[in-house]
Amino acid sequence: MRKTLLATSLLAAAVAAPSAYAHQAGDILVRAGAVHVSTHESSSKIKVNGSAVPGSKATLNNDTQLGLNFAYMVTDNIGVELLAATPFKHDVKVKGVGPDFKLGTIKHLPPTLSAVYYPMASGSAFQPYVGAGINYTWFFDEKVSSGAKADGFRNLSLKNSWGLAAQVGADYMLTDNIMINGQIRYIDIDTTASVNLGPNKVKVDVDVKPWVYMVGVGYKF
Repeated sequence: MRKTLLATSLLAAAVAAPSAYAHQAGDILVRAGAVHVSTHESSSKIKVNGSAVPGSKATLNNDTQLGLNFAYMVTDNIGVELLAATPFKHDVKVKGVGPDFKLGTIKHLPPTLSAVYYPMASGSAFQPYVGAGINYTWFFDEKVSSGAKADGFRNLSLKNSWGLAAQVGADYMLTDNIMINGQIRYIDIDTTASVNLGPNKVKVDVDVKPWVYMVGVGYKF
């Protein structure tokens, strides 16, 4: 009798335990990890006082920072999520205008608000999701490099950007509360960079189109 009761209890526990893995309405998920921005930018020709310079373009390099991710489950399957990060820093380079050179550096913050959908209604420890939302990219701390200053460049600035964002990701629940997370995002960022070259105004349109990759750990409250 005791063995039967013990076996029944263990079976009930094994069936019930996984259900705790599924995200539920009211859960708060906090994630942190490394987030990498791969820019994949395309650029218009550089314009000097409105005239395009043939063969010219601007480029940005990639960067990795600390990513922070906050989500609130509105229902068992639908949540609202905010992506934040420590400031990303990129070198701005100019190509096709004589020797290629580093124009300067810029920083940006890319807060992104998304609605996310978790299709797994079961108690699976693996919880994939998809999401879509809107991004606001704030550019700041634009600095002209010392070499560009020597050539007469001054006052680098980039226009802030609104754009759409989409993502896929997954949580794997190690316990009822602790998870590992991976996610991939596509963000539409369009900006215009401008800089003074003596009395001339230099501008270039840049469509950044970054892919954003994040791997981290999280906790469910």
